[in-house]
Amino acid sequence: MPAMEIRLDGRTALVTGASRGIGRAIATELAASGANVMLSSRKQDALDAAVAEIGGGLDDRAGDLAAIAANAGDPEVAAVAVDATMERFGAVDILVNNAATNPYYGHAIDIDLAAFDKTVAVNWRGPLLWSQLVWRAWMQEHGGTILNVASIGGLSVETNIGIYNGTKAALLHLTRNLAAELSPGVRVNAVLPGLVKTDMARALWEKNEEAIARHVPLKRLGESEDIAHAALFLCSDAASWITGTSLVVDGGMLLQA
Repeated sequence: MPAMEIRLDGRTALVTGASRGIGRAIATELAASGANVMLSSRKQDALDAAVAEIGGGLDDRAGDLAAIAANAGDPEVAAVAVDATMERFGAVDILVNNAATNPYYGHAIDIDLAAFDKTVAVNWRGPLLWSQLVWRAWMQEHGGTILNVASIGGLSVETNIGIYNGTKAALLHLTRNLAAELSPGVRVNAVLPGLVKTDMARALWEKNEEAIARHVPLKRLGESEDIAHAALFLCSDAASWITGTSLVVDGGMLLQA
């Protein structure tokens, strides 16, 4: 049997939190498969560097790349980013809500409300906001697919990142709710990474990587590309009969929970 090749030629994707880590890996995977990709994150210089580095590693079958700075929790700049994507590429067929923040590490009972509000604004309100914008700009009439990057933390209890995990649990519910509301034209799914070696999660893995990996059934921590491969599948026609689903990509970590 020949290997399945997933192509997204002629489609446009908008990826938030795309200058590094999982978001950047997803943007790279989508572009390599032929999609035009608008990368978004808070800092334009980091985005420009990402576009240059990603573009330098792609072949002539890849899609075009562009970037615009936007805070995922800010409604006004999010609208500007969606408008810029429409102006540049004429469509938003795929939205990847990857941007997330975790400004507080500690017990939920001790969090200050400013940190709580910021976490909710980016991790839960943000995906709804961007979904509303692309729905109104393109998907309501033309269809498309939305992918929310959640976390296995949304399925478990960890007392030092309980508020972060709470927003991811809420995002899983939002995924199912939007999947029901927006069908049949728009598919909405979530991918749930386990512990992936990203800068954002560095405090959780850097000092204890080998020890943690020994307790993972597949004996390693995740790489951003592991999540990007799953994202490409869920955003493609290979997943055309999948909506409202949460795909766990964790090396078997939840088996130990």
